[in-house]
Amino acid sequence: MQLEIEVIALVLFSAFLHAGWNAITKSSSDPLINMAVVTASGGLIAGAMIPLTPTLHPDAFPYLLCSAALHFIYQLTLVRAYRYGDLSQVYPIARGIAPLGVALLAAVIAREIPSARQTLGLAIASASIMSLGLIGRSHARSRTAVWLSLVTGALIGMYTFIDATGVRVGGHASSYISWMFFVDSFPIAIAAALRRRGRVMPYIRKEGPRAVIGGMMAIAGYGAVLWAMGRGAMAPVASLREASVLIAAILGTRLLGEPFGRQRVLAAAGTVIGLLLVQL
Repeated sequence: MQLEIEVIALVLFSAFLHAGWNAITKSSSDPLINMAVVTASGGLIAGAMIPLTPTLHPDAFPYLLCSAALHFIYQLTLVRAYRYGDLSQVYPIARGIAPLGVALLAAVIAREIPSARQTLGLAIASASIMSLGLIGRSHARSRTAVWLSLVTGALIGMYTFIDATGVRVGGHASSYISWMFFVDSFPIAIAAALRRRGRVMPYIRKEGPRAVIGGMMAIAGYGAVLWAMGRGAMAPVASLREASVLIAAILGTRLLGEPFGRQRVLAAAGTVIGLLLVQL
């Protein structure tokens, strides 16, 4: 199915928004508080949307709670990964490993044998992600960042599966997503308040507006993808969304001045190409 030009533009904009709020989190003076403010901002917007959406089926709430737990672990792991690694390294590995892992599991467990094109895509994406892990491997902090990025990617795959199931059980995607953002905002906010006592309000006064913008970017980006999936085939939209991997690498190396710029941008581009071959 060929995507309309406005759908393509919106999906690419969504990719930029997602990479952008990650850049804001990485560059903040305290990524944990930043993540809490980003998530809380999105949660407030989602909470205001709940009364405007259809009633969520009660059977979906166990999935919401499971999703909230996985998101909380994911948020803590991502914050820690950004403590040790660069945006241009952590983000491409974490975002790239999730769809790649799904494709590999489908081949091994479900016996969904990939085509020649998909096999080539798996090889390209795997080699590119491996190269991202090898760049700067002599530094212990970089090795820690790689492992944390891989764990983050696994968590993304897990909560994506839970949320996809929850949407089906809930009966209405808009209802489930609004509740998901709302419920997900509480654990990380509580953790930040407990672990950063006395530092939350000074941070909010100094960097709060930027973090709130990050929260608006996060929920707007997700909403844009959902709208695009309603207008075009899901697989092409999801594949095009992976452009955020390349955007994050460019933002990290050009905007944040991270090292190994050319190598990481090329590796991220290879990851995107491989994922496109797998998913399209």
